[in-house]
Amino acid sequence: MAAPTIIDELADFSACDCSDALVKLGVAGGGFLPGPSMWSPQRQEGTTKVIGRAYTVRYALLSSAEDKVPVHYIDTIPQGAAVVISAPSTIPNAVYGGLMSTRAQASGAAGTIVHGRVRDLHEHRALGYPVFASDVGTVSPYENAKVVAVNQKLELVSEYGTTIVEPGDIVVADIDGVVVIPRSVEDQIIPLMIRQTQADAKVAESIKAGMTFVEASKKHRV
Repeated sequence: MAAPTIIDELADFSACDCSDALVKLGVAGGGFLPGPSMWSPQRQEGTTKVIGRAYTVRYALLSSAEDKVPVHYIDTIPQGAAVVISAPSTIPNAVYGGLMSTRAQASGAAGTIVHGRVRDLHEHRALGYPVFASDVGTVSPYENAKVVAVNQKLELVSEYGTTIVEPGDIVVADIDGVVVIPRSVEDQIIPLMIRQTQADAKVAESIKAGMTFVEASKKHRV
């Protein structure tokens, strides 16, 4: 039997667990990507989780001097990838729809995260395919935006700052949100999360037994 990969091991942890560990590892903002939340297969319900290495897509305005990518990104998604899409913040268009999920699912993608709008919610949900997005809309991107980069670094800007997503970074997304684990620290995160979740379980047991939070934290957390 093959040894478990880090993707396998991450299945035991939440996005919050990942952020707690990333803060301790010095990753700005705990790797949290503000904006996207779960829209499919349910709206912020259930145990759906996306864990995969980032396959990145960047849209730009049609007026951009950058050239449009000649091959559609949706046909080159690696199996197990987390598709991460960046859309211009100045347009209301949805940049991801039901046919895209149909193709992504057929490719074996883990799920899709859109820093922007999506559409065709009923289609994503009928597929049972995980989609996280900042919002929804009805209009396709074609009148306003084009794909200008695939599998290149994304700089996802929000009112809280900028989150960097490099191709191959690990993305973990669940009901609490989306977290990006940089390659530079991925080898350190599992042992750290094991220790911290075991400590948190002991804190919870002690609180239920009558101890205060401060007492329990002092006893079990380092």
